[in-house]
Amino acid sequence: MAAEELHLNLRNLTEQDYPAIKRLMDRVYDDIGGAWPEATIAKLAAEFSDGQICIEDGDEIVGMALTVLVDYQRFSNPHTYDDLIGKRMQVLNNPKGDALYGLDVLIHPDYRGYRLGRRLYEARKELCRQLNLRGILAGGRILNYHQHADEMGPQEYIQRVGRREIHDPILSFQLANDFQVKRVLRQYMPEDEKSQGYATLLEWNNIFYQPDTSPLQQPKSQVRVGVVQWQMRPFHSVEEVLQQVEYFVDAVSDYKSDFVLFPEFFNAPLMGLTDSKQQMQAIRFLAQYTDRFRDEMLRMAVEYNINIITGSMPLLEGERLYNVTYLCRRDGTLDQQLKIHITPHEKRDWVIEGGDHIQVFDTDAGRIGILICYDVEFPELARLMAADGMEILFVPFWTDTKNGFLRVRHCGQARAIENECYVVICGSVGNLPSVESLDVQYAQSAVFSPSDFSFPHDAVLSEATPNTEMILFSDLDLDRLKVIRNEGSVTNLKDRRHDLYHLRWQRPRK
Repeated sequence: MAAEELHLNLRNLTEQDYPAIKRLMDRVYDDIGGAWPEATIAKLAAEFSDGQICIEDGDEIVGMALTVLVDYQRFSNPHTYDDLIGKRMQVLNNPKGDALYGLDVLIHPDYRGYRLGRRLYEARKELCRQLNLRGILAGGRILNYHQHADEMGPQEYIQRVGRREIHDPILSFQLANDFQVKRVLRQYMPEDEKSQGYATLLEWNNIFYQPDTSPLQQPKSQVRVGVVQWQMRPFHSVEEVLQQVEYFVDAVSDYKSDFVLFPEFFNAPLMGLTDSKQQMQAIRFLAQYTDRFRDEMLRMAVEYNINIITGSMPLLEGERLYNVTYLCRRDGTLDQQLKIHITPHEKRDWVIEGGDHIQVFDTDAGRIGILICYDVEFPELARLMAADGMEILFVPFWTDTKNGFLRVRHCGQARAIENECYVVICGSVGNLPSVESLDVQYAQSAVFSPSDFSFPHDAVLSEATPNTEMILFSDLDLDRLKVIRNEGSVTNLKDRRHDLYHLRWQRPRK
């Protein structure tokens, strides 16, 4: 049949469609008894009309999908076809079910090749999303298994179909539509001679599923971040710096941002209050103010209803000096992340040591990670965070030259692509000749995305004007990350070869 002769329409089945349904089922299921009784179809249409979908060409039904609601826990474990069928062929639909179960998908032989089955599968997936169900389960016949049963078991047959060494008209199609084989079902349909009674238990997961909770407890999917590209300037007191910090927190919160990010060592101009030529003493002088900055910024997080990533500051613990950033949540809780990799300048002139622990932080606007400047140039750290569910990576940095900045920028973009996450980088600008190490700055803060169709073509969501003090805003869609991680043009996280290599954290936390 020529494509131009088709007049296809997708709709739900009704009880009045039974004569057309019977013709289709008798044609397709001639080997296992033909059409279901009219009462069975009528019960399905009455109890769960949304799940009964058909494609018609003119007045003739040429494809259809029959579906019921089931309890996921029950039917994601071994079962038989009869467990879905009550007495007198009454399909058991569970109105309180949390998953769809695909009973049948049928396509008229004359209409195969037009990908009508894919349309029906996509309609089922969309229904699953709209009803906020956990996923779709299905018991799938393995129609060509009888041709190979003498030489291999069902597990090997399924594996070889998955490797495309064998074609199975049902299983090959299901695998091509993102269904995964969970297990082999035995005696699923004993009368099915072509499948030798076996079937596959297949599953498609709804990545947008949310358990029933209060709307106030639902995680946010739309997140706004604010980035402060900070101007280094002379300050005469801690109060003066905190006043500037609060100005920016206030401004960013006015735009309903969920996060505000400050640069690495944003308060370093305070080293000008002592002899900055003595760099080791100057950085320790600065460290005496870290507790106050942490406490004041935590107060601002609560007062202005915004999560603050504090940039970084020197932290003195006994005689050991670290580079630390704080996550000040708007609910009043606090976490910290130490810089892991210390630059040659920090080691040589300031005698800073590296931390020994990374983690992913839960917030009310996603799971986030923080890497301070140089750390983003080591891909293992972000990969470990991504494995723990990180969605947004914040990178406060401090670079003096453009080539130093470009190392941070390019590595930040690489982390966004390889870990399918958002990366937010934030630096400082301006010159401060009176303070050692602050004489020149270069920065262009930015927000990067994965590189795929649903994101900007250059994978840059927004970027600041270079070397200018300003605030940068960007809206992040966390649902897009779920889609790309499961259905993207490439799926970096899913496609890692765990059978060949892996990462593990070796050193216990101090």
